[in-house]
Amino acid sequence: MDLVIRDVRVVDGTGGASYRADVALDDGRITGIRREGDGGPRPRGRRTLEADGLALAPGFIDMHAHSDLALLRDPDHSAKAAQGVTLEVLGQDGLSYAPVDDRTLTEVRRAIAGWNGGAPGDTTVDFDWRTVGEYLDRLDRQGIAVNAAYLVPQGTVRMYVTGWEDRPATPAELTRMKQLVAEGLEQGAVGMSSGLTYTPGMYADDAELTELCRVVARYDGYYCPHHRSYGAGALAAYEEMVTLTRNAGCALHLAHATMNFGVNEGRAPDLLALLDKALDAGADISLDTYPYTPGCTTLVAMLPSWASEGGPEATLARLRDDGSAERIRHHMEVVGADGCHGVPIEWDTIEISGVSDPGLADCVGRTIAESAARRGEAPWATARRLLVQDDLGSTILQHVGHEENVRQIMRHRVHTGGSDGILQGRKPHPRAYGTFPHYLGHYARELGVLTLEETVAHLTSRPAARLRLPDRGLVREGYRADLVLFDPSTVAAGSTFEAPRTLPTGIPHVLIDGRFVIEDGRRTDVLAGRSVRRTP
Repeated sequence: MDLVIRDVRVVDGTGGASYRADVALDDGRITGIRREGDGGPRPRGRRTLEADGLALAPGFIDMHAHSDLALLRDPDHSAKAAQGVTLEVLGQDGLSYAPVDDRTLTEVRRAIAGWNGGAPGDTTVDFDWRTVGEYLDRLDRQGIAVNAAYLVPQGTVRMYVTGWEDRPATPAELTRMKQLVAEGLEQGAVGMSSGLTYTPGMYADDAELTELCRVVARYDGYYCPHHRSYGAGALAAYEEMVTLTRNAGCALHLAHATMNFGVNEGRAPDLLALLDKALDAGADISLDTYPYTPGCTTLVAMLPSWASEGGPEATLARLRDDGSAERIRHHMEVVGADGCHGVPIEWDTIEISGVSDPGLADCVGRTIAESAARRGEAPWATARRLLVQDDLGSTILQHVGHEENVRQIMRHRVHTGGSDGILQGRKPHPRAYGTFPHYLGHYARELGVLTLEETVAHLTSRPAARLRLPDRGLVREGYRADLVLFDPSTVAAGSTFEAPRTLPTGIPHVLIDGRFVIEDGRRTDVLAGRSVRRTP
């Protein structure tokens, strides 16, 4: 054997009781598991790793990642590799970089620079692809730190075909969008995502989305919506997605399934009852969450959708015009903009986490309300100035979540883990560097919200099943040797809101394809990751 891991506590991903064993790896696969007490000789390898005191689990699957450019720009990618993540799902929230033409690529680069960098003029990544297949080929050709799957981004598809207009698609446009989704799935995408509080994807009505989901269903993929509200209309928005996908015959995976803002405090049971009713009726539903209360997005995402119609230049023109800007303020502060989930914005909950313009660096780590007070101006004046001066590139933390909602949702039978990790900005959300050890250390060991075995199942076999991966997500003979070794007694997220880029502790070894990407707590130079494509 290439490697034998001896005397390790195997937490195999099934959710069942852990056990001690020797585990043998060869040629990128798990080739033998000899449990303590089994007869016969112990396996021998060219290398032996003594793992007494450590747990061995399948590699963690991040069901909601924003590493679309980070994997290409940063070969180290310790933000995820050091957490034990061996597979990320990209193309989230309906906005990513394929499929595109030249116009769409320029527009989407600008629109999500706050998520990923890569704004027009940024030369750190060569955007030499246009199709989904070419993007996945680029990941394979370059070599990446961890494996990656991809969702066709519905907002990008709509941008490609209809631009930034708030109107129904014509029959010809809908036919073209369906063709682009089908081509992406044929080229290896595992499903389709939407960002239904982000423009231009939010301009699609249910009929349009249903037709696209029917295409996804034909390829046995899944639909992953960031739905229309996590605030005032949250339950209705969840029900809309459940009904839509049932009508389309499509599997549903709810992105960062939270119940946020004051209107939803204590309402997690209402969401779970809705999901249980649909599941009991035969719906195919799963969801992911991150184990923190604040959210993270861009400041421009808070605007009402009409303010972003026409694209970034049109948005900036409205912000520069005093009359339009006052109308935007009224919608945000009084009415409750759809960008802010129908809830009037509270500026003391909006913390700037990153800016593109270095001249705005003093705003990072402060709420809009705090920065406004320092300048002696109204919060909207500060927000407006940031949006214009930073070319819509500012990222934010939004402190609107509820801990009990987080705990109740993570216990659910179809729950999986997703970081929603934005790696941009000087002060990113700590979930980008800490989601998976935070589940293991804080929620399993310290709070007992889930057992260790249950937690590992949520982070491994459940997402592997959603992705239809026949040989990942379990410690089982014949499965891929994508594995993580951690110390159950010490594993913890190092990242905090004050020091968000701190790496975790208690995860000494991570293997992908049987090769060490983390060894003795250090990142190796191995690039073992590859694209993981939908299998026919």
